[in-house]
Amino acid sequence: MDIDVRGPRFGAAVTTLVLAVVLITGNVWLLAWQTLAFALGAAGGVARSPYGWLFRKAVRPRLGPPTEFEAPQPPRFAQAVGLAFAVVGLAGYALGPTWLGLAATGAALAAAFLNSAFGYCLGCEMYLLVRRATVRVQ
Repeated sequence: MDIDVRGPRFGAAVTTLVLAVVLITGNVWLLAWQTLAFALGAAGGVARSPYGWLFRKAVRPRLGPPTEFEAPQPPRFAQAVGLAFAVVGLAGYALGPTWLGLAATGAALAAAFLNSAFGYCLGCEMYLLVRRATVRVQ
């Protein structure tokens, strides 16, 4: 079942805010929260992530019906990519070096910002590249 494209963009906007606060404050617990959000989105799809739930309950009822849909697999893959960066960020902040935490969190922030501001999902594009490469190999 396809998903409303506005949901992942909303989630990316919240993620952008969360990761910006992490970079400003160095708050490891907030990064741990975002890591959990990425993990839930990667495991169950963006609709089952905390931000997907918030979009479905609080935002979508106030919007008109969706006019665009997308397959759930690319955003789910993007959540897994975000999870990988968040885990590396957590390791950097918690165990060192701190620059690793800053770099990984900054990379995740850049990707989330691109999705929220411009609708360009880097993880989704990676998914499509991987799919093309694996289809040619088989």
